Amino acid sequence: MSIGHALLGLLETGPRHGYDLKRVYDERFGHDRPLAYGQVYSTLSRLLRNGLVEESGVEAGGGPERKRYAITDAGVTDVSEWLVTPESPQIYLQSALYTKVVLALMSDRDAEEVLDTQRSAHLTAMRELTARKRDGDLTDQLICDHALFHLEADLRWLELTAARLSDLAKQVAG
Repeated sequence: MSIGHALLGLLETGPRHGYDLKRVYDERFGHDRPLAYGQVYSTLSRLLRNGLVEESGVEAGGGPERKRYAITDAGVTDVSEWLVTPESPQIYLQSALYTKVVLALMSDRDAEEVLDTQRSAHLTAMRELTARKRDGDLTDQLICDHALFHLEADLRWLELTAARLSDLAKQVAG
């Protein structure tokens, strides 16, 4: 995800200082990967240099003064274009799991154990996401659904590969 575009989108609601941007970002998007303060300020510096944000004042606080940033017209145009640009579909033709299965077969190790171990890890992650989804608000539910659908696709692949393991073993050996 583009941190810069996310911060621009948050600034469309009104000017904010870096600390506030980090807080709102973490609440909305950073549950599992909160932003570091350094990342917020380096991104704001880049956005400022590129003319996508501008300083809009200074707030006094309990510590050092805080610069407020506002999105510019160029920033609004940039985030608008980003929002309607489709993300490239994630095509996983290079997979660590696939590599492990083939290498296990090549070395006469138990490839079925590799698949079973991964299946167990996926099911554990799915249980955790389902609990989080059950206790979360709509935004948390939607992001959990996204992750769950990807895990379900992985599980389908694991089952398909397990069903074809003997054929794959013959092909790898040949």
